[in-house]
Amino acid sequence: MALLMNALTLFFNLLSVPLQLMEFLGIYGVYKRFFPFLMFKMSAAYNKKMHEYKKELFGNLAEFAERGSALRLLEVGCGSGANFQFYPRGCKVVCTDPNPHFHKYLQKSLVANEHLTFEKFVVAEGENLSAVEDGSVDVVVCTLVLCTVKSPPRVLAEVRRVLRPGGAFYFMEHVVSDPSTWIYFFQHVLQPLWYYFGDGCELTRATWKHLEAAGFSELKLRHIQPRLSFLIRPHIIGYAVK
Repeated sequence: MALLMNALTLFFNLLSVPLQLMEFLGIYGVYKRFFPFLMFKMSAAYNKKMHEYKKELFGNLAEFAERGSALRLLEVGCGSGANFQFYPRGCKVVCTDPNPHFHKYLQKSLVANEHLTFEKFVVAEGENLSAVEDGSVDVVVCTLVLCTVKSPPRVLAEVRRVLRPGGAFYFMEHVVSDPSTWIYFFQHVLQPLWYYFGDGCELTRATWKHLEAAGFSELKLRHIQPRLSFLIRPHIIGYAVK
């Protein structure tokens, strides 16, 4: 099985050579302009299937607001704002994303979610949140983002930096499947092509290990298998307290 997986992975790596060349020449950047539109459309379908999971996950967000103050929330890799509908009324939201072309789709989500107080959108990678002060937010949210960042440990270190003591980090991420499954097999085989069509997305990350090693005082994490495309079916969901 391992030999077959490695052989097929090599085959798909060879198929991805034109895409690698496009990236090297800077042509791939054109796709980054189109990708926000694609995600804006796909997010609606994802939210429909994950509605109950998200409703449950974000159900206690307000508990992390400091007494007498509105919840201060930072969303890392906000995309088109697919999570906004699940945030509590009056929540103050700061958004970051490395792709500036998400901004116009983010505006559409804000119009549909007037219960929020939107503060700003910052073009920034998750590994560098220097625009956000130390200990300045109650909650950080990150969904379907840790699969794309260059360094999950660095992102989590930045999350811990910007959270106030007692604040929480909420996550929902697709992860690598159990090695005994066919999902694991195809995640590795198709990864070379998936990387480019998913704008850097990695199917084979065991993200829960990074969360366990990040130094949070409390971690509530569970593995789920929602009814999604088999490649991204394995998910982790939960929150961690600083």
